Amino acid sequence: MKPKKKQKKLHITEADFMLANRRAARLEEIEQHGRSVSFRKVLHKSRKVYDRKKIRKEIPSE
Repeated sequence: MKPKKKQKKLHITEADFMLANRRAARLEEIEQHGRSVSFRKVLHKSRKVYDRKKIRKEIPSE
């Protein structure tokens, strides 16, 4: 007869705790607003930066 395997005890680490809290906060935010809220705003783009798409929009193609 084979010996029984020992079951591993569940250890909740601090990282697991933080991850669970972040997930819960995100779900609450989605419930309140209907979508996730973005706190990062788009930075101002310099006019001096070369932008091929913008150039194509300004010059109509023939």
